[in-house]
Amino acid sequence: MDTGAESRPEATDERGEPRRWLIMAVLSAVAFMAQLDFFIVNVAVDGIGRSFGGASTPAMSWVLSAYAIVFAALLVPAGRLADLHGRKRMLLAGVAVFTLGSALASFAPSLPVLVAARAVQAIGAAMSVPPSLGLLYPSFPRRQHALVVGLWAGVAGVAAMAGPPLGGLLASLDWRWIFLINLPIGALTLLGGVRLLPEVREPSGRPLPDVVSTATLLAAVSALVLATTQGPQWGWGSPWTIGLFAAAAVLAAATVRRGFTAAAPIIEPALFRSREFTAAALALLSLFAGFAVYLFGGALFLQQVWHFSVLEAGIGIAAAPIVSVGFAMNAGPIRRRFGRVLPAAVGTLTMSAAAGYWLLTVTDVPAYWSAMFPGLVLMGVSGGLSQAPLFAAAGALAPDRATTGSAVLNMSRQIGSAIGVALLVALVAAAPSARTFGHAWVLQLVLGVLASVSVLLPHRRGPADRAHRRTTSRAAEG
Repeated sequence: MDTGAESRPEATDERGEPRRWLIMAVLSAVAFMAQLDFFIVNVAVDGIGRSFGGASTPAMSWVLSAYAIVFAALLVPAGRLADLHGRKRMLLAGVAVFTLGSALASFAPSLPVLVAARAVQAIGAAMSVPPSLGLLYPSFPRRQHALVVGLWAGVAGVAAMAGPPLGGLLASLDWRWIFLINLPIGALTLLGGVRLLPEVREPSGRPLPDVVSTATLLAAVSALVLATTQGPQWGWGSPWTIGLFAAAAVLAAATVRRGFTAAAPIIEPALFRSREFTAAALALLSLFAGFAVYLFGGALFLQQVWHFSVLEAGIGIAAAPIVSVGFAMNAGPIRRRFGRVLPAAVGTLTMSAAAGYWLLTVTDVPAYWSAMFPGLVLMGVSGGLSQAPLFAAAGALAPDRATTGSAVLNMSRQIGSAIGVALLVALVAAAPSARTFGHAWVLQLVLGVLASVSVLLPHRRGPADRAHRRTTSRAAEG
């Protein structure tokens, strides 16, 4: 899988790869596929259940949970292994696994097979997403990093926003098309990746990630996401839910402790010496919890309260990804004009503004253009403005840690998404109405404010952070 380009150091010259925009297209396709499949299935759950003999809601929840749990848990280990063994190699293997999982899902004869196929998809997504961002930096000159990271994050964000509308369109034909569509995209991505992508890895001799911290991180993230996704089904006060949350806390503490004692911990504490990076990880957690409330909640509201069809609901929320694309394509000029902090802060607060608008205008009586549509435009602005500068925080790290940093940021995004979906289900599942969805929009409003606070708090850097940035800047230049 290393054909097409030689292994090269991390540093980027001022010319970049000659075929860098073709490389960008390949890496964007990877980010699009992985993020799309987290949300595209939501609107098709009812149809999938009917095709499998009216499967129960708890059983159907595993179609969503299997992907969420495995994807979030494997991101960081996959990112570290990509740094050690080659980002191109890991990415292409991940795309192949993801495509295989999609094929299994599209032809699944039973619900257990579909759930297993979703887990295979998630393994492939976790293997491919971190190196997709890690390969961008070496392929482009530094002056273009803000632009290309903005485009990469924008593509992933648009995929998340486009999930429900595209899922609605495909599910109106047959839910299996939701997975079949990945097959040609995966095949083309593999062909393009083999021919175009450079190979980048850490210098030889670096030790493998510590086994103990890797195991505790995997178990901690799995326990947290499992408790979060299944809590609405099991009950938040059930022994299983409480036990899993407690186990996640203990295992997370063990991972942190091991980080300070192991020779090569899975997550190095040095990553969080950058306030910019730490703030971005926290902000992405809150931002995507709020985005999950909007993405999953918007499709549910239009179908269950306003009685839109699956296709109508999908088309109805398409305004947000369309608006988001415009802002994502201009991420570079926006950053040059306003910096990183202001767009991220405005974007996160715009999510709160959208929730506030819906609280004031949406009722049980359908009024799409006056009540729902303006909030969707605000959500498009939010996604387009906020995601690029937050994911660009991986560039604050030393270049040889870009893939691991990307994995941590993506893990924050996925955990936040799982938390948002779980909280939404807990708030509205009993009796869907404008009133119960109002509780979800209050939650979305609060999450937007929390994300903005996370962005703004470290704005004034202390001496230690300035020293860390000087160190990483010298590493990037050398």
